[in-house]
Amino acid sequence: MLTVAVALALFAFALAWPVPVALARAAWPRRMPGAALVLWQAIALAGGLSMIGSLLVFGLIPFGADLPDAAGAFGSDLFAGRLPHDANFFQMFALAGAVLLGVHLLLNLVRTAWRAERQRRHHVQLLHLLSDPMPDSPGTRVIDHATPIAYCLPGAPRAVTVLSAGLLELLSDEELAAVVAHERAHVTQHHNILLVAFSAWRSALPWFPIATRAHEAVGLLIELLADDQARRTVSGRDLSRAVARVALAAAPQTDTGTGVGSRGSGARAGVKPVGAAVGAGASATARGAVSSPRFGDPGFGAAPAAPTEWADARIARLTQLPIAHVPALRLSVLAASIALVALPTLMLLSPAVR
Repeated sequence: MLTVAVALALFAFALAWPVPVALARAAWPRRMPGAALVLWQAIALAGGLSMIGSLLVFGLIPFGADLPDAAGAFGSDLFAGRLPHDANFFQMFALAGAVLLGVHLLLNLVRTAWRAERQRRHHVQLLHLLSDPMPDSPGTRVIDHATPIAYCLPGAPRAVTVLSAGLLELLSDEELAAVVAHERAHVTQHHNILLVAFSAWRSALPWFPIATRAHEAVGLLIELLADDQARRTVSGRDLSRAVARVALAAAPQTDTGTGVGSRGSGARAGVKPVGAAVGAGASATARGAVSSPRFGDPGFGAAPAAPTEWADARIARLTQLPIAHVPALRLSVLAASIALVALPTLMLLSPAVR
């Protein structure tokens, strides 16, 4: 079992540093954001499984020849109040670390999802008090403020799309329709669930730089996915012009460290009459980006490390001809995602660990 523990530790290290760094620097994810998102999820899941599994296997070495038998023996010994005489401090420490890390990640995910839902409900209540319904557009409300803002809050019975008066004045009807299509694409594709998962990972491991890198990379990818969905019903040129117009309108206000592509920070910094409570829990088309619904922990709205790159990447992609997907590359990415999750699982459960 020691070999399995070491192999899992090395695999966890690879998924914690070189693999996500290489993926974040690669160019192909911007061409296939859907496949890249699947790969990011596989990396996060396999990395956590390998990290916890390595500690668990090492800690259970004195209890059996393989993980299932060792886990059963440990449970029996623990219930009987005895431990094998050759169980040392390091193995018990690793076992306790595996349990604590697993519980910490799980509870943090539940806490993040609960806070997200609580803040979403509070946000909707404030919107009904501090905004007005948009005529002839059911489910759309307008905030009376000059800062260009647009975002969409998922929820029942329907999502709420929020626009600012400044955005309505800035954009043409076609550009505004493109912005709304983009925002609603985030809701129909349930990007909020994905963001909650990666935000929980980042908040659970704030000292883990890869968690922040993954959060930022996923943030850009879901913007590209929403753009792709919007382009099925509106012009990509109109959407790219809307992103550029909002960027130019917000340019004099970008001295606070936020910029094109900041997700949520614009809402908090810009919509002062509405208050911080409206900005918290929602992202906005502010300071130059058409953003996705990010709500929950205030940390969700943190600006990316290089915000202008988000708008540049989106505009460049929207102004290009439709990208021809390579089926072989897509299948390779999906196969790699499955392999990443399957490998640590098989290492933990296969009889080969005997």
